[in-house]
Formats: sequence, structure tokens, C-alpha cells
Amino acid sequence: MKSYPVFRLKPRHAETFSDYPATIQGLQNVEIRPKIDGYVQAIYVDEGASVSKGQKLFKISAPQYEQNLRTEQANVKIAQAEVDAARMQVNKIQPLVERDIISSYQLEAARYTLESKLAALAQANAAVRNAEINLSYTTIYSPVSGVIGILPYKIGSLISSTTASPLTTVSDISSIYAYFSINERQGLDFFVSAKGVTMQEKLKTMPAVSLVLANGSQLAKTGTVQTASGLINTQTGSINMRATFQNPGGLVRSGSSAVVRIPTQLNSALMVPQRSTYQIQGKLFVYVLDDSSKVSSREIVTTASCGQSFVVQQGLRPGDRIVADGIGTLREGVAIKPQFLSDSAVYQNF
Repeated sequence: MKSYPVFRLKPRHAETFSDYPATIQGLQNVEIRPKIDGYVQAIYVDEGASVSKGQKLFKISAPQYEQNLRTEQANVKIAQAEVDAARMQVNKIQPLVERDIISSYQLEAARYTLESKLAALAQANAAVRNAEINLSYTTIYSPVSGVIGILPYKIGSLISSTTASPLTTVSDISSIYAYFSINERQGLDFFVSAKGVTMQEKLKTMPAVSLVLANGSQLAKTGTVQTASGLINTQTGSINMRATFQNPGGLVRSGSSAVVRIPTQLNSALMVPQRSTYQIQGKLFVYVLDDSSKVSSREIVTTASCGQSFVVQQGLRPGDRIVADGIGTLREGVAIKPQFLSDSAVYQNF
């Protein structure tokens, strides 16, 4: 009679994971577009560079705006001179009216002329401010802190406010959003069982989630699921979710692919090592030892994986004795000599 390692099935605490493919976006992806027409005179940053809010990005050569500002400044001086002349005329006429030398009609006309000249001066000042604003558009600054995208236009390129492509994109990736989907059944299971009244209260009860990157590594910091869409996609039957992660060092970039890993805590799970199972026609089986030390195959239904083990939903009960290893040499009804393993030996890789 050959010896085989055997363990007694006991409920255990386990943590399982569900993985969901996700797409990554930064907190902000700001397109930098020109507001005026001109030529790219200078580029102060490079692709992939980190920039701060307010940092200079581009200089646009547009001399017409400098000339327009000088013209408007000259118009202000003309308007100011006309205001001074009109005020002088009022001051000249007023004492004559007081002495009844001329009629008050001429004083009233002079005052109206002064008001008209003051309005013209205000209009000229407004034109100067507008010209200054247009001239300020020749220097483009970053509206947010982030990372520079591609630079499709080089020095000398003609650009305008209607140019199809932006000058570049600044992505704020200090934190990132991971967008993923869960199916309708998973959503209902969660939202029914989660504590809280509103959707936001229920989401706050979700455990911290991990982000698995394209190379298989995990982002150093865990994140939280913060939003769930109010609509179910009728084509896919899924609910869109968003998790937020801190992104120290800007390791993850917008547009990256990743996997959101959501843990689930099980307080009394029945688990068997994957090496203790075998598969026939898509069904999973284990060998169970009976009271006469004979083995019999039993089909099991699993719900998830936990490390190198399966979490059993149907087919086994606490106390069942399972053949732990070497099952490839077993067959139905064979008597064996059991060598019972300790829990630590069985569950060390869980």
C-alpha cells in the first residue's frame, strides 16, 4: 500500500482577488492651443518634460499685435489731449456764463463735448487693454503642472486659433484615474451587500484596490474606487467604475493599460491546493479519502483563486480528507496509506 500526503479540510480566512482591465487617464489632460495667428518663434520645453503651472512653453512671433498696441497707446494720448481741450473749454466758458456774458447753452454744449471726449478716452483705454491681452497671447504658459506630450509643431511653423492639432498636451499625472467595468451581476451583488444608503456611502465601504501595471508589477500605493456610473451599458451589460491612485514620480502615464485588482475577504473559506486537483472535460475533481482508506473522486465547483489554491463553493465539506499530492498515479477505489500533513505544510503557499 503506497503512502500519499493527505490533509483534513478546515475553514480558513482567505483573501481573493478579482482583476479588471483598466485604462489610465491623468487628473487633467489640457490641450494647449494658440489664441492668435503667427509663427512658432521659440519652444521652451521638450516632449516628456515635467512642467509647473505658469511655466513658459511657447513664444509666437506676431509683430502685428505689437504694432496694434503702439497704435492704441497713441490713440489714448490723442483722446487724452481732446479731453484736456474740452475741459479747458468748459473752464473758460463757465465764468462767462456766471457773469451773464454768454448764454448757459454754450456751457451746456461744452460739458456735453467733454463727456463725449471722456467716453472716447475710456474707449481708447479699453482698446489698449485688449491689445495688451492679444500681445500676451504671443507667450504661452502652462495652465497646470504636469508632463508635456508630443510637440507636432516646430520653430517656424505657421499656427492659428483654428489649427486642428494642439501645440501640445499637458497631463497632470500626480494622481491618476483607472477606468474599468464590472458586469451587472457583480454590481448588483456588491451594491446589495454593501453598507450605506447612497451610492457614495456604499463605495466608501469598498476595500483599497491595487493597480497591476503592464509589466506585472503593482503600483506602490493602493487606491480607492470613487465613482460608479448610473447607467448600465446596454451593449456590454457592464457598469463603468473609476478608481483613483496616487502616482508618485509620474511612473504611470495617461493612456497606459493596467489591471485594477479588488480584494475580497472570506472568513470561512474551504480551500484546496491547485496541485490537489485534476481536470476532466472542463470539470475539476479531487480525491477524497473515505473511512476505509480508499480514495474516490469528487467533483468540485470553485469561485476564485487564492494564491496557489482554489476556493471551493460546492462539492466538499469541512472535515473531508483530501489527497494533497501525487494524484496522477491514483485511480478510483485504490486504498492508500495516508500521511497527514499539518496545516502549515498544506497552506504555506496560500
